[in-house]
Amino acid sequence: MAISQTDLTRIALDITANLSNRDRFSRLLTTLRETLDCDAAALLSFQGHQFTPLAIDGLSADVLGRRFIVNEHPRLEAIARAGDVVRFPADSTLPDPYDGLIPNLEGDLKVHACVGLPLFANEQLIGALTIDAFDPNKFDQFTNNELRSISAITAASLNNALLIDKLEKQANNLTISSTKPTGQLDTQTEIIGQDDNFIALLNEVNVVAATELNVLILGETGTGKELIAKAVHLHSPRASKPLVYLNCAALAESVAESELFGHVKGAFTGAISHRSGKFEVADKGTLFLDEIGELPLNLQAKLLRVLQYGDLQKVGDDRSLKVDVRIIAATNKDLKSEVLSGRFRADLYHRLSVFPVVVPPLRERPQDIHLLAGFFVERYRQQLQLSHLGLDTAALSLLSQYDWPGNIRELEHAIHRAAVLARSAGVHNGMCMIQPQHFEFAPHHDEKVLPHKNIGIKQSLTSLPQMNLRDATDQFQRQFIEQVLAQTESNWAATARSLQLDSGNLHRLAKRLGLK
Repeated sequence: MAISQTDLTRIALDITANLSNRDRFSRLLTTLRETLDCDAAALLSFQGHQFTPLAIDGLSADVLGRRFIVNEHPRLEAIARAGDVVRFPADSTLPDPYDGLIPNLEGDLKVHACVGLPLFANEQLIGALTIDAFDPNKFDQFTNNELRSISAITAASLNNALLIDKLEKQANNLTISSTKPTGQLDTQTEIIGQDDNFIALLNEVNVVAATELNVLILGETGTGKELIAKAVHLHSPRASKPLVYLNCAALAESVAESELFGHVKGAFTGAISHRSGKFEVADKGTLFLDEIGELPLNLQAKLLRVLQYGDLQKVGDDRSLKVDVRIIAATNKDLKSEVLSGRFRADLYHRLSVFPVVVPPLRERPQDIHLLAGFFVERYRQQLQLSHLGLDTAALSLLSQYDWPGNIRELEHAIHRAAVLARSAGVHNGMCMIQPQHFEFAPHHDEKVLPHKNIGIKQSLTSLPQMNLRDATDQFQRQFIEQVLAQTESNWAATARSLQLDSGNLHRLAKRLGLK
């Protein structure tokens, strides 16, 4: 059956409809699958030697988060180099990037018929359209000219989306993209996300990036606050100047002032030379103060003076030094509560929170779980030097059910561990597949997946061995602290905040329980 003019008209009308890029591209693939009667289709953009999926149909949900480096995927490389329709023989020995990534298949059936359509604008490759089918003869009925027509229509739609993107960003002096078309930044600091809550965040970052306002980034541990800070800096007028990082939680109080403001030779015992502080190093650039809620009160007053007047004094020096620094601060604390309790200065809080940005936790971004999982799967496929690494359908379902108290960082670590376990379980028919049992929070035997935060508890009270109440309580506390500590990457300050304990009390409890 040939592609009729009516089919082409329907495709053209679909992609010119008044829809968002994401919806437009999804409708395009749906129409193509109906027209070509294929089993899977994908639209990918091309930039910086990699293909990035913009829309998929018939493929595993995590594919949308993958990034396909051209020289690691022979079929995609062949499409990029061809300049015309590419028909891969059914017996082609070139590995298909989608092998094992079509859900709900029985057995080890792979894609047999594969066609690649490179997409060009002004003789530049801007993307590709791939169509796949299990029937090796599925696309024989379509001529190359018919497929070129589809390619031309798709290329025009993609190019228009990219041009509109560029014009919108120029008009607003913005450089960060959200869902236009992919919900990502450039390859230096790529931010993955398409959930509405996350798109709202990116829009806020778009607004503040081009200004000189101080930014306060709020969010739980592991949500990606540092990545947001880098995005603000890299897309600001100060992008060519340094972005200097300082973790306030890791500062010993005895050296904190020197770290921030520097010192002169002889200022204190051990000061054998002059040293520039973080503010001086960040002059004309940006200073990122992570875990700002951990900064001691005496330093908060000195930090406030620098923000107000732009001058600082090195430790041991009576002279003032002028600096021009933009501050981006981040915390997982409720600073308003810290102000009310007297642990954080109200005037400093108001100075820092001129433009607060709240990074949503992963549990509030359900659409992005599979997207991020695919991104990390592809990353660890490369690191582990696997030709194919996939997520079983049941594993994808498990990821959606889990509450992710450790947020994106926990998801990344879970995928890394699962990938290692999947590799150790062996490669079958060239495919390494992550199964539910490769995750620590997977149910065992006849257990059901516990809802939300209870999933992380490995041992219920009913399964504790017979012991007195004190020993049972100690055992439960020890196990619970160990789990939270693992989620925060052994960050005791973050663990204390997560447990809502005073840091000193947590350290004393940990020593009593034998954890330190």
